[in-house]
Amino acid sequence: MARRRKGRPIDGVILLDKPTGISSNDALQKVKRIYFAEKAGHTGALDPLATGMLPICLGEATKFSQFLLDSDKRYRVIAKLGERTNTSDSDGEVVETRPIDVDMAKLEACIETFRGESDQVPSMFSALKYQGKPLYEYARAGIEVPRESRKITVYEIVLHRFEGDEVEMEVHCSKGTYIRTIVDDLGELLGCGAHVTMLRRTAVAKYPYERMVTLEQLNELLEQAHREEIAPRELLDPLLMPMDSAVEDLPEVNMNAELTDLVQHGMPVQVSGAPAEGTVRMTSGEEKLFIGVAQIDDRGRVAPKRLVVFREQVEAE
Repeated sequence: MARRRKGRPIDGVILLDKPTGISSNDALQKVKRIYFAEKAGHTGALDPLATGMLPICLGEATKFSQFLLDSDKRYRVIAKLGERTNTSDSDGEVVETRPIDVDMAKLEACIETFRGESDQVPSMFSALKYQGKPLYEYARAGIEVPRESRKITVYEIVLHRFEGDEVEMEVHCSKGTYIRTIVDDLGELLGCGAHVTMLRRTAVAKYPYERMVTLEQLNELLEQAHREEIAPRELLDPLLMPMDSAVEDLPEVNMNAELTDLVQHGMPVQVSGAPAEGTVRMTSGEEKLFIGVAQIDDRGRVAPKRLVVFREQVEAE
């Protein structure tokens, strides 16, 4: 007897405007409950202090969340000069206080050093894992463990405001970039220390800022559906971005019904006009139904890697 699924099969991406004070996983669980979704996953954690864009993948969209983890991000950040904390943000304890002797010219010169590619050592208070445990668990126990530096790229860093002990900046960066670490390193370059007091993610990949929704808005729609005695999906589902929005930048390979059937059974196929290499987004038929992503193998074939499982396929098995 098949195990009954808990939740409904809903596929897509919701752009949550994460509030401050809760973890990304807490936010994920709240959205999953509101949508009564079978499966859900987020695409790169935001610190509890941070707010802003947290794409949450529902259902089959979870298979493609890695592509959003690997995408560029944009942040707005406010740093407080003169104080360094053990977490590099205002949630931590102040460990050092120093006088501020910074003018605009010095600040701009120090900010300039972060542009481009560099090696960054992740904070001990990050969620990266060491021997199976997040670094922040070691940090809270007072244990420092070795961390490897990683290549990051800061495409753009713009100074918006410098008033008293506050610096406000906008940062466009590659995956895996820790803004807290940039601010902490900037504080050391300036000689006075610094930590993050406000952090907001304004963009992930090419997702539109105006499509973000808050937990309050989602809950209001849920309550409205109950009041009007209609299915919550009628109000909630239109907010979802398509599940292939996570891979929209990949080259498209469109195939006919015969090739689609072969691919859906895991077989690599030759497709006219396919790229010579790399990862591609597969679509089927004239309607260009998204069916998954593939890798071009060493024989130039489209080899499926992650496939969308459609509800009718499951029910037919």
